[in-house]
Amino acid sequence: MKALLVICVLAATVGASSSGTAQSYPSKPVTIVVPFSAGGPTDTLARIVGERMRKPLGQPVLVDNTTGAGGSVGTGKVVRAPPDGYLVSIGHWGTHVVNGVYYSLPFNVLTDFEPVAMIATNPQVIISKNAVPAGNLKELIAWISANQDKVLMGTGGIGGASHMAAIYFGDRIGVKFHYVPYRGGAPALQALLGGEFDLYVTQVSNITTHVKSGRVRAYAVTAKTRQAAAPEIPTVDEAGLPGLHTAIWHGIWLPKNTPKDVVMKLNAAIVETLADPGVRKRFGDLGQEIPPREQQTPEALFVHHKSEIDKWWPIIKASGLKAE
Repeated sequence: MKALLVICVLAATVGASSSGTAQSYPSKPVTIVVPFSAGGPTDTLARIVGERMRKPLGQPVLVDNTTGAGGSVGTGKVVRAPPDGYLVSIGHWGTHVVNGVYYSLPFNVLTDFEPVAMIATNPQVIISKNAVPAGNLKELIAWISANQDKVLMGTGGIGGASHMAAIYFGDRIGVKFHYVPYRGGAPALQALLGGEFDLYVTQVSNITTHVKSGRVRAYAVTAKTRQAAAPEIPTVDEAGLPGLHTAIWHGIWLPKNTPKDVVMKLNAAIVETLADPGVRKRFGDLGQEIPPREQQTPEALFVHHKSEIDKWWPIIKASGLKAE
């Protein structure tokens, strides 16, 4: 009888503790660790989201820029943090997929985090300088195939998003590009505008004004649907290369073993934030697409995250590329 009483008391205590976690969280400011410098795309998204999340959380949301090793220093900081919901990781395709191949990390980019929500996705677009004699994607592929010994493909850096997307594009059409790497997407785009190379695969948000002004030619976005920021550009599926889907997507994670009620409270705050018209406009102005509501769950982020690892790790390993 005494043993039964002890068990009942323990069960009641555990239940009260779990309930108390949900009720008391957060009782102090929450910090989003941005693994890149202030002012960049990831930092901008973190500050927009953090500012609006203050309302449902009832606490300030701070931003901590911890840089290094392609974002792995910042993500590692969250992995090592107490699993109490107060240190949050924001990252993207590079930090939570690619870095798992490029670096010998002391943590697993998939299983050492608790997924919270995907917050944004920014597909890429295949573009060229205007001198390239192709009016659509099928004509472009034919031109590339006929001139592959001299076609130059620019990238924003060896092993970066533009480089990997170009490798994926080349694999799909059966060609090996000659790459011209630059130190960042902005210098690469300026070089394309100056006619220094022929082709480039970059994020939609980087080129909308140049496409509309006629300074570059866009052939297809690497997404299943057309993008609000550039609805005139067809998808790869529409343009004749179905399934060539690539995107720089952003998500929010917590340390592994963070209590489920804390994860869901943070998720609820993010869902409310992403539904805010002001936030949606600011994201749209940046060329960032907000995922549909059903894709904003922790489970959906985990499924997408794993599928991206399954897709990209073999491509990256086959390329032989290493982090700069």
